[in-house]
Amino acid sequence: MAEQIFPTKGNLIKMKRSLKQAQLGYELMDRKRNILIREMVNLTAEAKQLRSTIDETYDAAYKALQRANISMGVVSDVAKAIPVDSSLELNVRSVMGVELPQLSSQPREEQELPYGLMRTNSSFDYAYLCFNKAKDITVRLAEIENSIYRLAVSIKKTQKRANALKNIMIPKFHSAVRYISNALEEKEREEFSRQKVIKKAKLKKTQ
Repeated sequence: MAEQIFPTKGNLIKMKRSLKQAQLGYELMDRKRNILIREMVNLTAEAKQLRSTIDETYDAAYKALQRANISMGVVSDVAKAIPVDSSLELNVRSVMGVELPQLSSQPREEQELPYGLMRTNSSFDYAYLCFNKAKDITVRLAEIENSIYRLAVSIKKTQKRANALKNIMIPKFHSAVRYISNALEEKEREEFSRQKVIKKAKLKKTQ
């Protein structure tokens, strides 16, 4: 492709500028990729920890519910009085232009108990707390796993663009700069030789 470029000083300046921009673009893509990978590694470690505890948390919650059923009889009527939690809010945070979800809900200590204490006991209270804990872990795990997916997609795209710059665009501009520089140098040598011949011819005429 370099051979198709007309070797002028203007084109040389243009190709050098394009080369510099491509190199800067690669550096930015490489930096972005590294930051995204670091973020994904941190989230993956947290997700692994949550996955290792979520089964245990749900198991404890269902066992607590079983104990509440045994001590109170069937608790379904009381459980129906507990409304669906609508305090969950979705926001986003940006990491190098990648929007990652942030889920938040009203802390339990700020919530009023949605059921009366006269019809329940400590076993039911414990089951309620266990399921709240399971909900919190589920929300956090969903947030993290969605973030990991988005990061993985962005890392793949960033890697593809970085490879294109490194393996295609930068070598192409290097080749173009080298071609134009060599052509201009050859042209200068020819012009120098021509001027030298003209100067010798003029000297002969004056002698």
